[in-house]
Amino acid sequence: SIFWLLVSISFTTLSTFCKEQGITVIGLCSAFDVIMVCRIDMLSILKIRSSSSSSLINNYNNNYLLLRQLCLLLSGVLLLILRWRIMGYATPTFQIHDNPHSFVDGAIFRAINYIYLYAINIWILINPGWLCFDWSMGCIPVITSFSDYRVYIATTFLASIILLLLYSVKDTSKHQSLLILSLVLLIVPFLPGSNIFFRVGFVIAERVLYLSSAGMCMLITYGIISLAKGTEKKRVIQIGIILLITLYTSRSIQRSKEWRSEESLFQSGEKVCPLNAKVHYNIGKLNADKGNNTQAIYRYRLAIKLSPDYDQAMNNLANILKDKGELVEAEDLLTKAVTIRPEFAAAWMNLGIVQAQLKKIGLAEKSYLQALRHRRKYPDCYYNLGNLYLELKQHQAAIQAWRNATILKPTHVNAWTNTLILLDNIGELKLAENVGKEALKVLPREHQVLFNLANIYGKLEKYTESEQFFLLALKEDQNNAKYHLNIGVLYHRWGKYDKAEEAYQTALQLNPSNKVTQDNIAMLQRQRNK
Repeated sequence: SIFWLLVSISFTTLSTFCKEQGITVIGLCSAFDVIMVCRIDMLSILKIRSSSSSSLINNYNNNYLLLRQLCLLLSGVLLLILRWRIMGYATPTFQIHDNPHSFVDGAIFRAINYIYLYAINIWILINPGWLCFDWSMGCIPVITSFSDYRVYIATTFLASIILLLLYSVKDTSKHQSLLILSLVLLIVPFLPGSNIFFRVGFVIAERVLYLSSAGMCMLITYGIISLAKGTEKKRVIQIGIILLITLYTSRSIQRSKEWRSEESLFQSGEKVCPLNAKVHYNIGKLNADKGNNTQAIYRYRLAIKLSPDYDQAMNNLANILKDKGELVEAEDLLTKAVTIRPEFAAAWMNLGIVQAQLKKIGLAEKSYLQALRHRRKYPDCYYNLGNLYLELKQHQAAIQAWRNATILKPTHVNAWTNTLILLDNIGELKLAENVGKEALKVLPREHQVLFNLANIYGKLEKYTESEQFFLLALKEDQNNAKYHLNIGVLYHRWGKYDKAEEAYQTALQLNPSNKVTQDNIAMLQRQRNK
């Protein structure tokens, strides 16, 4: 009915917004309508096979066919236009490591690579024991020579598909519509990921096989029907089906368990694609997040060895080496990363940080500005640029850089804190007070802002306000020795010696080796003994 057709189009629209493959459902609905609902013999209409006129007339008996097909066609066109507009009227740009097979020189070898990938996809549908979360970066090496044995696999697969299509044309059994619909359901949903119409950003993506798997199930069903026809071993076939379903169910459960955690997922990927640089990169990143830097370094180095132009792995490895103090190698890695990908803003910023630590101040500033040139809304880069200007004693430039950081990211705590400290140090206490109030509008419970604002009020001799903000800061971070020390200084200057001593003693308990706290306690005792 038209109602259910509109429901189907609505769900197709939602799926297309999630993933462009969803638009293929329009084609599937069209094929299902023609083949199964109206029972139209398209092969007879196209004169590929003869048929009686009466059967053709009977097949056209549905008067709403053209209306449904028109609705599907218009919906498909509108969805394509809308999706194209969302994409900015341009196809995405991919790098060679995303899909190296589409960058192979020569149309013949490119076609051979594509056909081989189609064969791998079919093999995954038949035997889902060989699954990986990412198939890029050397997981499947490209075919560049006719001596490669995989050329024969691609040729055999192509011949098999052609024979299957010819068989579907010549089949005159009552199950022919099932065979044709199976092939449509197998092939059509795969077309957006086939590299035929446009380059895609993956080698193999198991997600594009979700709908195609339904076609494969129907094709297997057709094969079972054909095997069972005219045989007395139906019991054997039934047992085989049960075993097949049990095997696939067990594999689904096993794969679901692998997806429960990143660690198990990445480890399963390493077993399938040990030459995939991205697999090792993800394992390295996972170890880095856990603080296991030794293993992270090993994995990042392995990823770079497998893919020498892997700029993201270079950036992450350089960050770990920077934290370990191995600045020279970190600088070399980051320089190579921005050479490979000049628009890599994060690598430019990290290069600036390393160069600043190496006291290459001029180069550091250029690197920060280069990062901002490629990513204008980059609050962390503005923050680091402000730190560089602070080191150069360019105070106004530093304040402006931190201001840019807080405009882009109002919750950037470090930028607010550094601004307050610098304004405090240069004596701009009234301006610092205003900045602190502005920061508290977006960070009302941030103890660093509260603490620095309390210090500023203390210097302005607004002791009541200073005490208030010190207590608020301590409420958020009550085990901070510095906070107890500074509120003790406030009480000391205010003449509230009992409270000052209590604060000093708490600070000393939290940090017994603090010389300033010890000196302040001694000073307080001398003043009391006078």
